Amino acid sequence: MAHIPKTMIAAVTTGTGGYEKLKIREIPTPKIRSGEVLVKVLAASVNNTDINTRLGWYSDRVDNSTTQLAVQANKKSQDTEQLSGWNSKTIFPLIQGTDCCGVVVKAADLGAQNLVGKRVIVRPCTTLKDSHNCSTSIWMGSDYNGSFANFISISTKDAFPILSHLTDAELASIPCAFGTAENMLIKAGLTDNHHLLVTGGSGGVGTALIRLAKLRGAKVTAITSAEKVNLVKVLGCNEIIDRSVPEAIFLEQIKERKNSFDIIADTVGGSWFSKLFDTIRPGGKYVCSGAIAGPIVNLDLRKLYLKDITAIGSTSWIEESFFRIVDLIESNQIEPLVHKSFSLTDIVRAQKLFIETKPFGKIALIPPE
Repeated sequence: MAHIPKTMIAAVTTGTGGYEKLKIREIPTPKIRSGEVLVKVLAASVNNTDINTRLGWYSDRVDNSTTQLAVQANKKSQDTEQLSGWNSKTIFPLIQGTDCCGVVVKAADLGAQNLVGKRVIVRPCTTLKDSHNCSTSIWMGSDYNGSFANFISISTKDAFPILSHLTDAELASIPCAFGTAENMLIKAGLTDNHHLLVTGGSGGVGTALIRLAKLRGAKVTAITSAEKVNLVKVLGCNEIIDRSVPEAIFLEQIKERKNSFDIIADTVGGSWFSKLFDTIRPGGKYVCSGAIAGPIVNLDLRKLYLKDITAIGSTSWIEESFFRIVDLIESNQIEPLVHKSFSLTDIVRAQKLFIETKPFGKIALIPPE
């Protein structure tokens, strides 16, 4: 059995606010209960939800973008008692981290001893009951301690053994982004007969949406910035819309595509929402899993009901979503994009890079030995 130290290093989020709320601490290694395994974290990665939870962005008192709130938070700390998490009020201190690749070092139950010693990826969206819906689903790193630490205790059912040539950092870049994207496409019912619009084409979920949609044989159009057009094109997009042009030109491009798309997969929201909604064909679908450009949008409801458009929220994962991602990894059909790796102790630098440059590819965090 692997040596399990009594204490570990963790990046602890102490409350809602700026980078000063991220503390590197030595804390007790978690104990496991029946139905759980202890995983030594080999790599984690940074996601929007880590930033949003720390900033208190999920509160209904917040109406601006993640980037705008980050600037405000780093000038003045927020009131931790008033801002909420995405599911309910976030309980601090909290170890965040939604992505994890690790190795199982201990299992509480006899039936799970076969997992000990195996490399795993962790399903970050789990459920308190057998059904997967928003009333029973919880997220690692938001509702319970996550992977920004040497060790993490998780439900045995959320540890997925993985056979892959991919590195620990590459595997840790997959769960949240690809699981979220796959869940969106399953809920929207995307097939090879559909034309999909991806609003945030260069983000973690956006690039995953493109790859997974192309594996289904769908036609894909993506929106991205000028400096990332060629990078996104490599993913197999049929068409790319450059959002860096003057707004009038961009909106004219959107107007020209009225009733063009069967499905919009949106992670952006923001001020362009109403115009983008016009591009959905009658009987089409709009599926959303984020709103990094701003959560408050304008919608003429006549565009929704007169065109019989179905609007779908996507936070809780359908059971099959993560199983499909594991199958795709093991069949070498997913090629992760890792922009840069940092030590976990450099988490502030990693999150600054994530927020300020919006890199193409994930940012990995490697816990110290």
